[in-house]
Amino acid sequence: MKKFRFVILPFILFISACGWFKSPPEIGKVLSEHFKNKIYKDFDTVAYDSIFVKTMDSLSGKFVNPKTIKAFYANNNAQPKLVTQFYINGELDSLVSYLDQSKVHGFNPKIFKGDEIKSLLAVLAANKFKKVEESYPVIAKLELLSANAYLNYNNYLKYGVVNPRTIFSRYYIKVKRPDSLGMINLLSGKSLLDTLRSVQPKSVQYKALQRAYLNTDVESDKRILLLNMERFRWEMPETGDNYVQVNIPDFRLTWLDKTDTVITMKVCVGGKRENGYEDKLKAFAKSGNLDDKPKNHETPLLFSKINSIQANPIWNIPVSIAQSEIYWMARKDPYYLSNSNIKVYYKDKLIGEPDTINWNRYSRDKLPFKFKQGSGGGNALGKFKFIFDNSSSIYLHDTNNKNGFNLTNRAISHGCVRIEKPLEFAELLVKDSYTYDKLRAEVDLPPIDSTHVKWYKKRMAQKADTTKAFQLKPAWFGPKKAVPLIITYITAWSQNDRIEYRPDVYGMDEKLWTAMKKFR
Repeated sequence: MKKFRFVILPFILFISACGWFKSPPEIGKVLSEHFKNKIYKDFDTVAYDSIFVKTMDSLSGKFVNPKTIKAFYANNNAQPKLVTQFYINGELDSLVSYLDQSKVHGFNPKIFKGDEIKSLLAVLAANKFKKVEESYPVIAKLELLSANAYLNYNNYLKYGVVNPRTIFSRYYIKVKRPDSLGMINLLSGKSLLDTLRSVQPKSVQYKALQRAYLNTDVESDKRILLLNMERFRWEMPETGDNYVQVNIPDFRLTWLDKTDTVITMKVCVGGKRENGYEDKLKAFAKSGNLDDKPKNHETPLLFSKINSIQANPIWNIPVSIAQSEIYWMARKDPYYLSNSNIKVYYKDKLIGEPDTINWNRYSRDKLPFKFKQGSGGGNALGKFKFIFDNSSSIYLHDTNNKNGFNLTNRAISHGCVRIEKPLEFAELLVKDSYTYDKLRAEVDLPPIDSTHVKWYKKRMAQKADTTKAFQLKPAWFGPKKAVPLIITYITAWSQNDRIEYRPDVYGMDEKLWTAMKKFR
C-alpha cells in the first residue's frame, strides 16, 4: 500500500495547487442534483482523497487484483468513477442483483460482499449526511468494493475461478487468464449492465450443466456438475469447428465437425499415479534410489495439431520404461530383447548381439544403453503412430494388444493414447484415396481403388522374395490438413438431452474441489 500512497500524495499536492477537479467536482455535481442536496457542492477532493487512501489501505489486502485496482485509480486521480457513472442510473443496484444471483453459477454470493455494497448504497440513498465529509468514507468504500466485486464476477465467469495450470502438474493447455489491461478496460467501460449480461456463459454444455445443477438436490451430483461448469468456464485455445477430442475419464476419442460426430472410438490412456504419490516422490528425492521412485503414467492434458502419420513405427523406448521394465526383463530372459525385436545402442552404435550383454554389470539407474523396438507385428505401437507437437513426447497410436479396449477402466498405458480404430482414423486424416491406399500397402492391406492393385502386388512380391533381404521400415504420411487435437478431462457433460457422468479416474475432481473451496 505504501507505493500506492506515494503515487496518490503527489496528486493531492497537484490538486491543491492547480484546482484538479472543477468546483464542484463531477461526483459532487451528480449527487447534488440527484438528492437536491447542496452539501455535495462543497465536495472537497483533497479531503476525499485522504479518506480514499486510507480506505484503499484497509481493503486492498483482501482484493484479488489489488495492483490493478490501485493502478486504475492512480491513473484516474482517485475519482469515484463507478459511483459517479452508475449510482444514479441504477447500474450499481444491477451489479448487486447479479452478485446475489451468482449462486446459479455455483458461487457463494458472500465472496463478492454484495450485502455490504447494498448497505452502502442504502446509506447513500438515505441522504442523511449533515456534512459532505460524512459521505467520503461511504463513497470511497462503495467505490472500491464495487470495483473489486465487478472485476471478480466478470473474471470468474469468463475465465473460471481457478487456473488449472497452477494446481495440476500435467495440465499443459494454455488457458487464457485475466490480464491487467482487460480489467482496467472493464472499469473504464460505459455500462456495467451490458458487460454483466454479455459475460454470462453461452456454451450449450455449460447451460445444460447449469440447468441440471439447479434442478437436483443430490449433493454428489451437484458437486460433479459444479466442477465441470468450472471446466467449461476456462477459456480454451481456439480449436475451430473441426477437431479431435480425447476425454480421459470417458476413455474415448471423438472427432467433431461443428456439432456432428465424424468418428468416435475407445481409447486407452495412461495409468493413474500411485497412491501416496507426493509423499513417495519426496522420499525418492531424498534417497535417489529408483526403487523408491513412484509411478506416474497419467496422460497429460494438452492442445496441439496432428501433423503426421507413421506407418510401421519404431518405438524409441523411454528411459523410465527401460529402467523399470526392459532392464528386468532382459536380466530374467537373455533372449527377451531379440525375441521382442528390441535393438540396443551404446553411444548411438548398434550392439549386434544384445543377448550377450551381462546385465549384472550395470545398475538400472545408470544404464548406458538406448533401446528401440523395430517395426513389425510385435511392436507395442502397433501399425500406426499419429504425431503432434508436445513437450511430453506422447502420441496417439495403434497397439498390438487389443484386449485393453474391452476393459471398463482403460487407464493402462504408459502415458500415450492407444486408439481403437487407427486405420479409419488414418483414412480420415489423409482424405485422399491414393495416399490412403499407399498407407494401406505399407501394412500389407490391399488397396480400395482397383487401379492401385498393380503396385500393391509389386510391393508384396518384393516382401516375399527370399533371395533379397526385405527390411520393414517406417513410412511417413501427412494429413490433408493439420487437425487440432485437445486431450481434456471432463467428468460430466450433456449428451442426447441427458447428463453423462464418468469416474474421476485421476483424482482431478478432488483436487479441483479443494481449490474451489473458498468460492463455494
